[in-house]
Amino acid sequence: MTEQKNTNENDLQNGTSKADDDIRYQEVKPVNNKRSGLIGSAVAILVILAIGGGLYYYTTQQATKLSTENQSLKSQLAQLQQLQDTYQQRFDNIDSQFNSQKLTIDKLQNERQVTERQIQNLQTQFAAISSADVKSWLLAQADFMVKMAGRKLWNDQDVVTAVSLLKGADSSLAEMNDPSLLAIRRAINEDIGNLAALSKIDNDGTILQLNQLANQVDNLRLSGFERDGSPMDKNDEAISGSLSDWKQNLSKSWKSFMDDFITIRRRDSTAIPLLAPNQDIYLRENIRSRLLIASQAVPRHQTEIYQQSLEAVSTWVRAYFDTTDPNTTAFLDSINELEKQPITLAMPTELKSLSLLEKRVEKQIRNLLTQNETSQPEAVEAKDAEATQAPYAVDAAQDSATSGTTTSTTVAPQGE
Repeated sequence: MTEQKNTNENDLQNGTSKADDDIRYQEVKPVNNKRSGLIGSAVAILVILAIGGGLYYYTTQQATKLSTENQSLKSQLAQLQQLQDTYQQRFDNIDSQFNSQKLTIDKLQNERQVTERQIQNLQTQFAAISSADVKSWLLAQADFMVKMAGRKLWNDQDVVTAVSLLKGADSSLAEMNDPSLLAIRRAINEDIGNLAALSKIDNDGTILQLNQLANQVDNLRLSGFERDGSPMDKNDEAISGSLSDWKQNLSKSWKSFMDDFITIRRRDSTAIPLLAPNQDIYLRENIRSRLLIASQAVPRHQTEIYQQSLEAVSTWVRAYFDTTDPNTTAFLDSINELEKQPITLAMPTELKSLSLLEKRVEKQIRNLLTQNETSQPEAVEAKDAEATQAPYAVDAAQDSATSGTTTSTTVAPQGE
């Protein structure tokens, strides 16, 4: 506390001393007041001029800066306006495209609805037909089997296959369980009975017999042409060993040479033609070829060619071979049996069930055609409805395009 009091007292003393000095200074220099006022005013004027010049320079700089900024802002505003116009034009184009796509979508939806209606109609038709589809298929299958039975019967004369096909047709008609088909089934059973009454022909067995006879041709012996046969006048004289008998030996050698060079054999009948040596090979090959022709005529049911071939074989065997030989006799007996055996049957000229089935199938086809004709007007009506809706869609597209252009023209002035 004492220290603070001392410091306060010192400060008061110092303050009083400074005030006294100021009073003394003012009292000593009273003459320089005017000069100091002029200097102060000049300084104030200079300060004011400096401040005014600075302010003017600053304001001019700010004005130029603001003008440049204003110009840049105007250019940016123009660019923004141009971008706005381009974006507006693009937006209008997109809007028009969107409207056109919307119209196409509406058109496609209408077409989809039309197709859905058509599909529904087809489904109803299919549902109506599917109930009778199985019966139609069975009827067509029976008709096909009967036609195939006729072809096998008249072209191939295959009675067994024809009967089996007719039985298959009868079973197909039985699955339909339709009382109106009883007449057709009765005709099929009559045809089966008529074919079953025909005598069966074993064509395969006939062909095998002909092939066996062709293999037996080499076992046949020629008649009147024995290579080991004895001559008419046999010379049993022997040649002597003495030189004095050279004349007799020469005549004997000459006679032996002539006997071996020319051989004369006896024949009871002169009507049978003679064969040259080693010509029997061609005869046997001709007989084999005739038997082969006969075997090929069997599956083709060529009765005339079959009979002619067997007659030629029988004639050649009787003319050139020994008929007293057991092999030749058995061969000729087999040929005679084959000549008597028929290779064709007396086939019926027609099948009763074939005409009845054809009439029934034609009736079924007419019924299907009438069902299709009744279903076609609905499809025509759907197409007409689609055609009437199409012009309205086109008009709407044109209206939307014109509205899009008007909006684009009106927006541009607002941006400016």
